[in-house]
Amino acid sequence: MRRLILLRHAKSDRPPGVADHERPLNARGRRAAPAVGAHLAREGLCPDLALVSTAARTRETWETMAATLGNPETRWRPEIYEAPAQRILAVIREAPDTAGTVIVVGHNPGLGDLAAGLAGAGPRAARDRLALEFPTAAYAVIDFAGDLWAEVAPGRGRLERFVRPRDIDPDLAG
Repeated sequence: MRRLILLRHAKSDRPPGVADHERPLNARGRRAAPAVGAHLAREGLCPDLALVSTAARTRETWETMAATLGNPETRWRPEIYEAPAQRILAVIREAPDTAGTVIVVGHNPGLGDLAAGLAGAGPRAARDRLALEFPTAAYAVIDFAGDLWAEVAPGRGRLERFVRPRDIDPDLAG
């Protein structure tokens, strides 16, 4: 079995004159990222490998939670930045099969589109909610039968859970 965690970066700031790629987290994002990381750890969702966009907001999101999740191997992947679902899927398919659980830290709309497209089974209410929104700092856990990342394909995953920051702590809602 392969387990994929798709995590959207925490809420970012939009400082004037700062390029999109270099936008940092805002105050809410700096609160949400470690809270989501702690929640992932409490739930036993510690990845073997992290595939992270090189944008400042994704790097900062991941760096606030990596230690809590056991400091898994991290690969900074520029292809994930502003990527459509198919490009993110191509990066996932390149993951080593020795990694049973992979987390991808990326951006919408590609990440949300990918999560909705991969989840062919699982609780209908969670899949419907996922199709409607993939807010900042939310994550989806999708399980796949089989042992090869190269075989991950649309509709073949089972949505195990979809968690938004407000599901963890109402004060993280935004």
